[in-house]
Amino acid sequence: MNQNSDTSEKKQNIWMRGLFMLLLALAYHVFGTLMFIIATIQFVMMLINDTPNVRLVSLGRSMGRYLQQIVNFLTFATEEMPFPFNDWPSGD
Repeated sequence: MNQNSDTSEKKQNIWMRGLFMLLLALAYHVFGTLMFIIATIQFVMMLINDTPNVRLVSLGRSMGRYLQQIVNFLTFATEEMPFPFNDWPSGD
């Protein structure tokens, strides 16, 4: 009986993880699009000022780390849930 309970709990956990994976895949798509927009803005800023915008560099770094956290979770490389279930990664 105990083994059957463990199996059903594992199945429930994997379905919950699947739901989180779908939500995080959607977040990956949204943030990937935002990253493209930020890169385009940064390119224009570089053309105008000959220097990158420091705030956009920091934002791009933190978003890159966030996307990496999502990929690690989606590919089962980690069990640690990314933002909003944990802190936002730093851009430093």
